Amino acid sequence: MVQSTTSAYLAVATNIAAQQNATAGQADVKSATAYYLANIGKVTTVSQFVNNYQLFSYAMKAYGLEDMTYAKGLMIKVLNGGVTDSKALANTLSDPRYKAFATAFDFAGQGAKATQATSATSGASAKYIEQTLEDNQAKTNQGVANALYFKRNASSITSIYGLLADSTMLSVVETAYGISSTLGESDIDTQAAVLSKVVNLPDFKDPTKVEKLVERYTAAYDANGSSNTTNVLLADTSNTVGSILNAANGVSTSYAPNSVLNLFNSTSSSQNGVSSSLLLSLAKLSKGG
Repeated sequence: MVQSTTSAYLAVATNIAAQQNATAGQADVKSATAYYLANIGKVTTVSQFVNNYQLFSYAMKAYGLEDMTYAKGLMIKVLNGGVTDSKALANTLSDPRYKAFATAFDFAGQGAKATQATSATSGASAKYIEQTLEDNQAKTNQGVANALYFKRNASSITSIYGLLADSTMLSVVETAYGISSTLGESDIDTQAAVLSKVVNLPDFKDPTKVEKLVERYTAAYDANGSSNTTNVLLADTSNTVGSILNAANGVSTSYAPNSVLNLFNSTSSSQNGVSSSLLLSLAKLSKGG
């Protein structure tokens, strides 16, 4: 019998310390971590950091930016700008991971001592192990990996646009609340308007509420056949929802209100996807909000 995503997630989450220890003991992880901790403190400049691939790639993975390891030019600007100035690049990028990285490796504020901070040493290695654990889980169940990632990073999301900038976090929310991933075809302000109706960001800092949302996600993940492509926003085959999203983006279209209303509850509820009143109101939005 195939184990459900919820059961698989709970098996890891309720024994997280043991799982992390096992991950840290993997030969490749142990070797990479030993090198990192032995050498990161010797780095004194941004240039030295980004040009030492072993150190830089380890740190980037630790802070969830592994896919951007190639973008050394961007990361140099992020690190040199620091986080003190509100106009610094790290503060203007919607993805909170860049600010977290610039804070952890605070060359702008700490200079040569930046790599001796806990966030750059043991803090980074702990995050690397957590990220590797999630990567390992993804090999057998992407839903478990996503759930662990969301639980670990939920409290770092401080804005709807920050949520939109993190594809994994967004996927968890979309699946948990039955929001179609095709919403991404709409302009950013329309996407933010939809998410604002179903997401209460302060809840992301409440461990109990985060856990409930994660378990709701894992149940929905299985119910949707390990995909978020079959959900309340795609349940109608007449393309009425697509018409509404087109209208929200300024594309001339028509839709049958009664058909749309049948897809949703009559009142807005974070427990039952997106309300009909919200989608109907989106049809009246001009492009750009």
